[in-house]
Amino acid sequence: MGRARLADVMPHPPRLLKLVWPLFLELGLGMAVSLIGTALAARLSDEAGAGFALANHVFATLFMLFRVIGAGISVVLTQCLGSQRRDQADAVARAALGAATWIGAAAAVMALVGARGMLGLVNAPAEVLVVAVPFLMTLAPCILLDAWNASMASVMRSHLHAREALFVIITMHLVHLLLAVPLMRGWGPVPALGLPGYALAMLGARFLGVALHLLLWKVRLGLVPTRRDWWHPPRRQLAAILRIGLPGAAENLSWRLCFMASVAAAGHMGAQALATHAYVMQVMYWLLLFGAATGLAVEIVVGHLIGAGQLHEAHQLVRKALGRGIVVSLCLALLAALAGRHLLGLFTEDAEILRNGALLLWLTVLVEPGRTFNLVVINALRAAGDARYPVIAGTGSLLLVLAGGSWLLGVHLGLGLPGLWLAYACDEWIRGLLMWRRWAKQAWVPHARATHRALRRDRHDGDVNLAAA
Repeated sequence: MGRARLADVMPHPPRLLKLVWPLFLELGLGMAVSLIGTALAARLSDEAGAGFALANHVFATLFMLFRVIGAGISVVLTQCLGSQRRDQADAVARAALGAATWIGAAAAVMALVGARGMLGLVNAPAEVLVVAVPFLMTLAPCILLDAWNASMASVMRSHLHAREALFVIITMHLVHLLLAVPLMRGWGPVPALGLPGYALAMLGARFLGVALHLLLWKVRLGLVPTRRDWWHPPRRQLAAILRIGLPGAAENLSWRLCFMASVAAAGHMGAQALATHAYVMQVMYWLLLFGAATGLAVEIVVGHLIGAGQLHEAHQLVRKALGRGIVVSLCLALLAALAGRHLLGLFTEDAEILRNGALLLWLTVLVEPGRTFNLVVINALRAAGDARYPVIAGTGSLLLVLAGGSWLLGVHLGLGLPGLWLAYACDEWIRGLLMWRRWAKQAWVPHARATHRALRRDRHDGDVNLAAA
């Protein structure tokens, strides 16, 4: 791998750790709110707990549509900033906002009009469907607001303002919880609304998040969106985002749909199995926090390094980040397995759920190290411009191992939920090793060099145009 010329090297490359800890806290807060929401729902009934989980699975699946642009925003922005093209970075930020409007609105409409049908696709039992449908319909407008918040937060992080983005997330989640408890359980003249109360609290908090992000854009970045920016993304910048975002969205959507197929397998086993699956997944989401934060930070820093032409530094950073992530994820999984019954006791007192859930947490020790491969290396490949390979290489495993293996092992061979967890582990390791092989062989380098050359050419053309003017 060749090094960049001295003029292209950033004087002070972004430090990974300075990005990891705000991202870790940000993701952790999101998980905490989801955990508290699951606990509040489970206090109503196990059916409400399962309905909460299923509706959130559908919500997350629809939000995957945002990944069409979300996966490309950070990459294109950081590459522009790394090559000292602030003008292009601002244009990309405006394009991201307009695209988020259209995609978020489309997903919100789908949730509103298709709630019952989509919940039926995951085999929601009748007693769960009764509470899950109104909950998902009330959640629908939040998808649009989340698309705006996610795009604006991604812009802030790409500019290395991760702490400011964290401030917005903290404020938004605190307001959400302060509103959710009285709306769900009732308080004074406020009636108990159950799960729809949680969704209404989320709606108010997301509106506040949009307002705070707009304020930070103005104060920190000098960016003030016009009315046109909210609905009309510039074609050139949108194309650059989609070049990275479409493959990234396809990979994420493939995983989400195949995971939903495994949830449907759990639903086929009955309400108790579905509740067990929901509660264990809440614990697993906590386990992947460090790997997810490291993956996002790697994407940001590698994007800056690729924009500056520092390919060797990018390669070394990914190797170190991956090693650290595997060790931490393995240790966290072991701790969760040891404390399994106590952790699951936060959600239920059912002895059968506690026994089965504890076994699943021990199987999670097999899952998490493989997942770290995907969280770190896929983000690095995407940041380097090698966005298509993860989709091409991973689709077969997702379909055959994750989705097909869940039904084969869990339902047809009668292994139940442990069969699903074995399928999860096999899929994560297969895809993770494929991604690492791609990175270790440096097959991403031609993509990174092509990206850097294009940015240098654009910068030169811009300088020529300015001189002519």
